[in-house]
Amino acid sequence: MEEKFKLDIKKRPRRLRKSQRILDLCRESEVRPSNLILPVFIKEGKKGSEEIPSMPGISRHTIDSLLRECEKCLSAGVGAIAPFPNVNPKYKSKDASESLNSKSLANRAIEAVKKHFPEIVVIADIALDPYTSHGHDGILNDRGDWILNDETVEILAGMSLMAAHAGADFVAPSDMMDGRIGAIREALDECGFTDTAIMAYSAKYSSCMYSPFRDAIGSAPKGGKVKYLDKRGYQLSPTNSREAMKEIALDEEEGADVLMVKPAGWYLDIVSEAKKRSNLPIAAYQVSGEYSMIMAAVKNGWLDLERAKRESLDSIKRAGADMILTYFAI
Repeated sequence: MEEKFKLDIKKRPRRLRKSQRILDLCRESEVRPSNLILPVFIKEGKKGSEEIPSMPGISRHTIDSLLRECEKCLSAGVGAIAPFPNVNPKYKSKDASESLNSKSLANRAIEAVKKHFPEIVVIADIALDPYTSHGHDGILNDRGDWILNDETVEILAGMSLMAAHAGADFVAPSDMMDGRIGAIREALDECGFTDTAIMAYSAKYSSCMYSPFRDAIGSAPKGGKVKYLDKRGYQLSPTNSREAMKEIALDEEEGADVLMVKPAGWYLDIVSEAKKRSNLPIAAYQVSGEYSMIMAAVKNGWLDLERAKRESLDSIKRAGADMILTYFAI
């Protein structure tokens, strides 16, 4: 019988891929429910929820239905949420005054969650876009063409105090104003909230991937299919990586406890570099556009949902993220 051809090689990496159990033993990174944070959208009302058309399977919740969502989180092993309010337009203004209301929708939701589920980690969004009539993350100058940095930071610091008083474990400034981490840390410490942590959106890019989110919180410009709002005056340029490292270093120096990269999937190089440069935990946000693209491809039969969501999260974890904000969390 003729002998089969056999290579004379000693190193065969496929030995470690022979079975699923061997693959599990050799896994270099692993996404666990305890590493995940569920972003949740909240709205006024007594009962029920409503699906967001641009984010299939994701809903806006009243505070009552938010509490039921928290039960699902705990059952799935997910111990952290990040609530984002859909503010009634009548409460929106140029100066975002509703953001400093201790009984705002966001603060009432935080209080309710911590009352019923004190073990859940609540990460409060600190930004003005849900509260401004123009949808920007800060206060506009008189010409309406530039965000006033220092005036915005003053409001963000006050907003952080309100969230901490409501019971938030983290405040998460997502605005990209200069100096806001230091100002928020100082305000929290001066008012006795020394244990309230800061999760800084340190490298938040001016991305096209936020449109479904803006639909969800009601900050999208009116009219047109694509909801685009030009935030290049404060968010990072997608072309830049060194600038992101500068922002990350500044936030760490000013007192951030966790550093975040947003979006995640298209910025894995930034996640990886942030992990190398800092000893702080690194968070990455798999944003609404990333979620909706996967769901659209699944709907058309182009992708398998289970494999797509798993691989997308594995890639973010592999790049170096310690925690991931994702709508796939549950």
